[in-house]
Amino acid sequence: APQKMTVQDVPGAFPTVDVPDHAHYTMGVVILIVGITGTLGNFLVFYAFCRTRSLQTPANILIINLAISDFLMSITQSPVFFTNSLYKRWIFGEKG
Repeated sequence: APQKMTVQDVPGAFPTVDVPDHAHYTMGVVILIVGITGTLGNFLVFYAFCRTRSLQTPANILIINLAISDFLMSITQSPVFFTNSLYKRWIFGEKG
């Protein structure tokens, strides 16, 4: 059976740079703020669209589509990025 190769088996495949701890924490906090703002803001857009009949026009369907997509990105990607920034590495394993 062939042996499975990993990134560690190929030197220089993905060059890394030593980054200070405070840079990881700063990026984590920024992403957390962006994620919370994106989640709340897009939820409010969706809520206003659903509650206000005059906003329910065909042209606004595109805006709602974008708001829902952005909302889903905010709630799925921000926590992962924030958690990895706190640990300063990828913590979700090979399958993640």
